[in-house]
Amino acid sequence: MADDPWLVVGLGNPGPKYAGNRHNVGQMVVDLLAERIGGRFAKHKSRADVVEGRLNGHRVVLAKPLSYMNESGGPVAGLRSYYRVPPEQTIVVHDELDIPFDSVRLKRGGGDNGHNGLRSISNSLGTKDYLRVRVGIGRPPGRQDPADFVLRDFSSTERKDLPLLVDTAADAAEALLGADLAAVQNTFHAR
Repeated sequence: MADDPWLVVGLGNPGPKYAGNRHNVGQMVVDLLAERIGGRFAKHKSRADVVEGRLNGHRVVLAKPLSYMNESGGPVAGLRSYYRVPPEQTIVVHDELDIPFDSVRLKRGGGDNGHNGLRSISNSLGTKDYLRVRVGIGRPPGRQDPADFVLRDFSSTERKDLPLLVDTAADAAEALLGADLAAVQNTFHAR
């Protein structure tokens, strides 16, 4: 259908304790998209905060699951069902350890690469075939445990460049709406 909604989900953990964590960069991106459409998040029965509006000429539902990261699948599946979002119009924005801090990469499908939020979503949706905006957070320094690293706030140096990274990821998510994945990849992977 021409006006089927798009679902754009920003992954993270709920509450102010986690707000500045690397693991919450997906929610930071969705917050910026909500600002762009002038919307305010409201609680939804699917255990997520949502904003409905239009971006790039398309109906969108922006969502932040209220569950912890490793239980993101339930709220995402609930939203997809409630809004009748086709699988190919689901975009998940998340942190990615294997991409340098200042980079954004896009793809459809693939494995979860140890990301518990993606694993939960793929299991709940019964498919891995959804779009992903992968926001690079880089690898932990030295022998720091990756699980500890993602639950830490961005460093003071990273925080200086974080607004640009979040803006680029928001641009990428917006560009994916109704566009050819390869064309959008060419634009954003060249940066």
